[in-house]
This record gives sequence, structure tokens and C-alpha cells, in this order.
Amino acid sequence: MSSSHPHDDSMPPGKAVEVADGVFAFIQPDGSWWINNTAFLVGGQGVISVDSCSTERRTREYLAAIRTVTDRPIRALVNTHHHGDHTNGNHLLAPAAVIGHEAMREAMIETGLPGPAYNAVWGDVPWGELELEPPFVTFEDRIALHVDGMRCEVANAGTAAHTVSDSYVWIPDHSVLISGDLLFNGGTPFLLMGSVAGAIDVLENRIKPLGARTVVPGHGGICGPEVIDDVLAYLRHVQAVAEQGREAGLTPLEAAREIGPGEFEGLLDSERLVGNLHRAYAELDGAAPGAAIDLFAALIDMVAYNGGKPLRCLA
Repeated sequence: MSSSHPHDDSMPPGKAVEVADGVFAFIQPDGSWWINNTAFLVGGQGVISVDSCSTERRTREYLAAIRTVTDRPIRALVNTHHHGDHTNGNHLLAPAAVIGHEAMREAMIETGLPGPAYNAVWGDVPWGELELEPPFVTFEDRIALHVDGMRCEVANAGTAAHTVSDSYVWIPDHSVLISGDLLFNGGTPFLLMGSVAGAIDVLENRIKPLGARTVVPGHGGICGPEVIDDVLAYLRHVQAVAEQGREAGLTPLEAAREIGPGEFEGLLDSERLVGNLHRAYAELDGAAPGAAIDLFAALIDMVAYNGGKPLRCLA
């Protein structure tokens, strides 16, 4: 398995951090492209994992981190959405029962594993040996899992947001939210495959009312509920740029270049603004949340915004 990267720098391995009694976050620096967070819950009957990782190496590092905490078997694996940084390593957690929303299973099967087209966007990423392992336990709205006496509630977002089939994990006993990519901390949110308006709706009407005290975001460090307002502010900036750019007759790429990320320029992976504008433009044109648009054209525009170079990926 190759250890080389198409980019110069590298990241240290992730680390398991206990955020509540029996609840651990696996945080992978620096949270940029394909470097996600996972989580796991530990009890006498075994372990519940929330998501896997993007590459074979990173998923094996995650499994090693679990083994520093417990030798109990991994009984279940919950996927928050279909993107490969959260699902590519699913097969390495076998024989855990893989659980996900019905639409998430469909999207994962349709998308498949990373192929040659990914190289044009992220370069030659060392994925390792991967096998597609979609959920074989699905739910429509919500499902509850139990770790000893601790209840773990998995709920679908109800509308397209980060993707068309996001779910989040809520642990009411500890006020811990495992958000998947509904929330990014320190990184640019990404709505190309979901909905800008839908994400705002989900955060305002489903996530905020939970009253979480601790948030494990899909990418970035463990944080508090303030991250919700941070992401909402960015999403509203995207909508404002889309309205201004469209009125001026600019393409999404032109609007990103001429108007830019504004106060959010310090977030990782700022080129995501271009993809987000492709989605926001479609919504201004009346597209429903999550409606099909030309994803590859948007990704190529993101590469153009990045100076024509593959996007920085250290997975």
C-alpha cells in the first residue's frame, strides 16, 4: 500500500478523545478534504461506531484507536451520509451491522468507490484496498441504539442539506451531538450535493433545538454549540454572494473570484465556495433541495479556482 501523497505536507494520525462517559470522538487533523472525524460508543455488550474513514490506512488507524480503549467487539456501524470519507472503510469493521438511511444506501451504491475521475480533482490519493459496504439495516426517519443504559438516537435530517440523505446522532444523556457533515469546525462547509437552503433549515429547526453542549463535527475539532451559528453565517454568505453574482450576470466561478469568501477566507478548503455557489444558483433558479445538477462541472470549476491544481488532499 503506497504511503506517498500528491501534496507535500502530511498529517499526524487521529486521536480518540473521551467526550462523555463511554463516548469517544476520533479526531483526525486537520479536517480538510477526505480527513473526517468518527466516533464510537463503548459498553459491556460492545461498541457502536459512527462512520468509518476515507482510506484503508486511516480506517485501520481508527480501529487501532478503538482497541486502545476496549477489546469489546464492534457490533454496529452507523453512517451519517454516503460520502466516501465517512464510508470507504466500512468493510474493515466487519462483521458489524452497517446502519444508514434508506436514501443514503441508494446514494452510496450509485456513487461507488473512488475511481480515476477523482484523480482530476484530488490527485493520486492512496486509497488502499477498499470494498463497497453499504448499509444492510436501513431506516426511514430515525432509529435508536443502546449501549448498556445509554440511548443513542439516529435521526434523518428530513431534507437535503450536506447531501440528500444526512443523519445525525444525538446522545441525550450527555447532550452530545455527532453531527456528521451537517457541521464543520474550521473548514468550509460543502453543500454541492445537498442544499444551501435545506442546510439552513436543518440547523435552525432540528439541530439548534437539541440544546447540545458538546458537538463532534464531521471535520475539525470538538466544539460547543457556537459552531452552529458559525456555519449558518457562512451559508447565508453563500446565498448573498449567489444573489449578487447572479444579478451581475456572473457564473459561480466568476462570483467566487470577484466577490469571494469575505470574512470566511480563513476556513480550510475555500474553493468549496464555488461548488456551494453552483448549488445556490440552482436554488435561485427554482431547483428543489438536492435536485440533480452537473457535479463534475462544479468540481472542475473548484480546481480552476485553485489555480488549476488538484485540491489539497492528505488522506
